[in-house]
Amino acid sequence: MAKGYMLSAHRAEADPVKREAYVKLAGPALEAAGGTFLAKGGKVEAKENGIAQRTILIEFESYEAALAAYDSNAYIKALRALDGGADRDIRLFEGIE
Repeated sequence: MAKGYMLSAHRAEADPVKREAYVKLAGPALEAAGGTFLAKGGKVEAKENGIAQRTILIEFESYEAALAAYDSNAYIKALRALDGGADRDIRLFEGIE
């Protein structure tokens, strides 16, 4: 079975207060759903249409697990805390078997 992934690519700096509230809830929620953070911030070199902003990559046991994590009550609570405080491109995708 192929792994599943969540990619969060920010388009601009997030609201610091809302981001802090989101981070306190989101990390534990995604880890409780089986997520493993592979990349969290750090250096970004944007190419083509990319934007050099914060980028996060999380691995899950499967594509279905990634979808379930995003739709979980705990993560929805984190999204409510973020409340529009970030402009992000979120992608849930299947890896290679």
